[in-house]
Amino acid sequence: MSFSPSITTAQLTEDFPSEEARLEFWADAARELEWAVPFTKIHSATPVDPTNERGPDIRWYEDGKLNAAVNCADRHVAAGKGDKVALYFEGEPGDRRAVTYKDLAEEVAQAANALEELGIKHGDRVVIYLPVLVETVVITLACARIGAIHSLVFGGFSAEALRFRVEDTGAKLLVTTDGQFRRGKTVAVKSNADEAVSGENNIEHVLVIKRTGDEIPWTEGRDVWWDDVVVRQSTTHEAPAFDAENPLFIMYTSGTTGQPKGLVHTTGGYLTQASWSHRFLFGASEEDVHWCTADLAWVTAHTYEIYGPLSNGVTQVIYEGVPNAPHPGRHFEVIERYGVTTYYTAPTLVRSLMGWFPDGIPSEYDLSTIRLCGTVGEAVNPEAWTWLRKNVGRDTPAGVPMVDTWWQSETGSTVLSPRPTDTKFKPGCGSRALPGLAVDIVDDDAATVPANVQGHIVVTKTGPAMARTVWGNPRRYYTSYWEKYAEQGWFLAGDGARFDDDGDIWILGRLDDVINISGHRLSTIEIESALVSHPAVVEAGVCPTFDAKTGHAATAFVVPHDKSLIGTASPEVVASLLAHVSHEIGPIAKPRDIVFVPDVPKTRSGKIMRRLLTQLFEGSPLGDTTSLQNEPCIPEINEICRERVGA
Repeated sequence: MSFSPSITTAQLTEDFPSEEARLEFWADAARELEWAVPFTKIHSATPVDPTNERGPDIRWYEDGKLNAAVNCADRHVAAGKGDKVALYFEGEPGDRRAVTYKDLAEEVAQAANALEELGIKHGDRVVIYLPVLVETVVITLACARIGAIHSLVFGGFSAEALRFRVEDTGAKLLVTTDGQFRRGKTVAVKSNADEAVSGENNIEHVLVIKRTGDEIPWTEGRDVWWDDVVVRQSTTHEAPAFDAENPLFIMYTSGTTGQPKGLVHTTGGYLTQASWSHRFLFGASEEDVHWCTADLAWVTAHTYEIYGPLSNGVTQVIYEGVPNAPHPGRHFEVIERYGVTTYYTAPTLVRSLMGWFPDGIPSEYDLSTIRLCGTVGEAVNPEAWTWLRKNVGRDTPAGVPMVDTWWQSETGSTVLSPRPTDTKFKPGCGSRALPGLAVDIVDDDAATVPANVQGHIVVTKTGPAMARTVWGNPRRYYTSYWEKYAEQGWFLAGDGARFDDDGDIWILGRLDDVINISGHRLSTIEIESALVSHPAVVEAGVCPTFDAKTGHAATAFVVPHDKSLIGTASPEVVASLLAHVSHEIGPIAKPRDIVFVPDVPKTRSGKIMRRLLTQLFEGSPLGDTTSLQNEPCIPEINEICRERVGA
């Protein structure tokens, strides 16, 4: 279709003839779950309240009752699928385990009994500080089974990051491990956990899994071993049913300023949209083996590695380690070993694979089972999109279907994505909203922007998985997401986007990742995409830095293929990159500075933390770095920047 600014939101998404039809769609999706008490009320909401600075009070299926853990394990056993593999676990050292749905149901029951023995009750908070292990999935579902609210924390986060989450949730229990395996070495975890709970908090017990066998500090009376308290429990547990709006988990997401926000997701609505969207995007056949490569503490893993696939009875892979240990082909070994059919990963990993395999994936790896790939985290560079589709999906002549998903911790499930049944894909394009949702791209006055003009992407019709509030801070829920378009009742995602001439949507990165150069608003991700398409570049992060003449300048941090360039200012390569950006976008987009670095700082979800790049280049105080997956790169980049300034 040709683009017109008058196109309605419904026409740009799935066109339901009425709001009643949209709600019935979500009612049908919810009925795919097992309800102890069926719902009769589909949806209601109290509008945004600017006077009292309150976001909407959103309710889905509010008079129904269910249990999330039963839906993810017990019901599949009852349906005669207890012998089906739920989880193929592969540890970084090479240890492996196949966990059936019967195994999973029994282990969750044991963990639920153990939680109750430790005094955990409905509504209590449990913080889970673990790597990707079977036990991580088990304890997460055990919390859901008894109605405790879980909050998973990445096992590589610092003690301070963990301390904040322990104290903010008021958790009574911390679940951790003696250590974890990373790049062939053991990394201490329990010492961080001890430091995190050393202050004023509500922690009564620390439940410890023995993973590495390393010697660890121990506090008698507080610390308990998993094998001592969980393994001896009964493999049966009577699961209560909870209100659909009962809180299920708290997911912390970092902002550009202030402390992380604890987003509260509830049971019935979240599980409905997680389950339905997993089926819609990835399928759920008996033959499928799904692999979402995210760490279990990230919202992507909650939705498409725990609750979505398990509620649909799918077999999936969980992998403990990093993708290049002991060699860069580890992921391809895993795909071949388990016959992975759907592979869902982050653009930053794809770019790393491109750097490790510049000539393509060696033919020795059998990737023939792959039928679909997907990306998540931030908008994927077209070059990385194309590489993933044609290299991992190489056994399909044109490459496999791609679900290039856009969503957030706040939305709980995918908002934008091409359909896996599409016949024509646009590399790096989020395409359009999924059924049952509606979005628009608007200006500051809430008017739909014309084609090829950047605006604010807003969700005008949210789904059941939408976060209900910020834990302990409802005002922040309002000011962060609802205040700007309170009159319209729209959720402000915080990302910039544009329509193309066909009405398809392109995500342009965070609204604070826009560089204004002499009045020209340029998206950092567009400049990054241009740089990454140059053969000398593995990855790039672009940030705004001060310029007395133009207001802002674009500064590019480039990870080169040639590691000898790191820390240098090679005139030949810089000139080639500048010429390339000028050709791809235009002279106005050329970075003023190009800095060759070993890595760019990224969150666990793969988002480049561009504000940190600005602060590092300008030498200003750094903000919070606790949500980084690669924090050691910060001092390296800082040293390169200081040497550059000195020169």
